[in-house]
Amino acid sequence: MTRSSRLALIGGTSLLESTPFRHATPVEVTTPYGVVTLLEQAGLLFLQRHGWADYTPPHRINHHANLYALQQAGAERVLAVGSVGSLRLDLSPGTLVVPDDFYAPHLGISYFDDQRGHRVPEFHPQWRAHLLESWQQTVLPPPRSHGIYWQTLGPRFETPTEIRLLAPHVHLVGMTIASECILAGELDLPYAALCMVDNFANGLRAEKLSYAAFQAQVQANKALLLHTIQVLLEELVI
Repeated sequence: MTRSSRLALIGGTSLLESTPFRHATPVEVTTPYGVVTLLEQAGLLFLQRHGWADYTPPHRINHHANLYALQQAGAERVLAVGSVGSLRLDLSPGTLVVPDDFYAPHLGISYFDDQRGHRVPEFHPQWRAHLLESWQQTVLPPPRSHGIYWQTLGPRFETPTEIRLLAPHVHLVGMTIASECILAGELDLPYAALCMVDNFANGLRAEKLSYAAFQAQVQANKALLLHTIQVLLEELVI
């Protein structure tokens, strides 16, 4: 993995406020799965997974078009930023995690309708290792470098019973990362993820989870996330 290979960043609207994207150029990419608008700035690509004009909820995201567009635009590696809930009390809101595996047995997502879909998915080992090594070259506090991401279908949050069932086996819960990882792998596009813990999962603590509380914590974590991404990009992008 070389530093000069073209990087694509997948994230949400908050990342648009970071320095690398303030003067980025929109690029429209036509794919067999739909048209995708990316941003491009100084060799860096940015994909807003939830769309631009209107918010697209997780269960309606066109992952096939999104990942295909990144490949067509010349991406050679992908760093995906995702908001997650924590299933562990020692992974509190504000914690950054670079997951090393995921749990999503219900996902039947693939580009293929033949035997090519029979592949073993994973976060790309070399790219993920490079990300962690680059992180060590910065002054940033180290992330958690182990965590299993559980993808639910969304858009609803999980029930306390669902959380209790999976808590012994997984660390994080979200609604997008596994789908992206699977499709990126089918395109031979190295994919790693950086997850920001924005809430304790429903039922993990006495306080009742609400969407309003989740949104408030996202805003509270925003400055830390933007700073982390900006510092990392200085190491990852020439």
